[in-house]
Amino acid sequence: MSEDDLDQSAAPLIEHLAELRTRLIYSVAGFVVAMVACFTVWNPAFNILTRPICGALAERGQDCGLYLIKLQEGFFVAIQISLLGGFALAFPLIAFQMWRFVAPGLYRSEKQAFLPFLLASPLMFFLGASFAYFVVIPLAFDFFLNFQQVGQLEAGGESATAGITFQGSVQEYLSLTIKFILAFGLCFQLPVLLTLMGKAGLVSALGLATVRKYAVVGILVLAALVTPPDVITQVILFVVVYGLYEVSILLVRRVERKREAELRAQGLWFDDEEDLEESGAERR
Repeated sequence: MSEDDLDQSAAPLIEHLAELRTRLIYSVAGFVVAMVACFTVWNPAFNILTRPICGALAERGQDCGLYLIKLQEGFFVAIQISLLGGFALAFPLIAFQMWRFVAPGLYRSEKQAFLPFLLASPLMFFLGASFAYFVVIPLAFDFFLNFQQVGQLEAGGESATAGITFQGSVQEYLSLTIKFILAFGLCFQLPVLLTLMGKAGLVSALGLATVRKYAVVGILVLAALVTPPDVITQVILFVVVYGLYEVSILLVRRVERKREAELRAQGLWFDDEEDLEESGAERR
């Protein structure tokens, strides 16, 4: 290969790297602006995130009070909320920049196939996060708070049983809540991911159905890792993710049927090996 060929091959690479740098700068700048905006309203955001635990405590006649165990804990709580909120607000911009970088290298048909999945991904994440916030988190906190115990005194004024009362750390509570939201939000991406892989021909409905028993084991392990050690939450996550897995099989099967119909219309679909051999003989 001559030096001119090397220069010509290096030029497109440099252009792609420059374009990638531009898209990354826009994405990071959007994330920083969104994070700063969320930092200014971290108190209302924290109040929203604490509604599940406050509601569960109110049902038991307890005040909703969380404590700062460490001096700097309040600051890091604000930063944590700002990071999560900033990413959520900036995600449409980040996704758009990803699309602007990838789109020029795609055919028109590939753009039409990829764009719906890009739009469905944040929607499914929002559905998963909402399911965690409104359904799973209240159930989990209600389960945990059942292990409290009211202290009792004997007739002489001596303590008969020790009281067990929830006095939560702000950062621990926030970390647990965000863990729930992220876990369910990411798990709701399963249909989007598998359908996109089916569209690309990387997986098939038959293949997904064949490995169903292994998927069950994997989902059980996932439920044990990403949720606290209570059976209720793990069962809910397992049922939801397994349901999404079955939905993914149906969506991939639909993609395959649509592809088959298009190939049949073009005369490029062969039902069996005999049809394939006859087609080869006709070409010869």
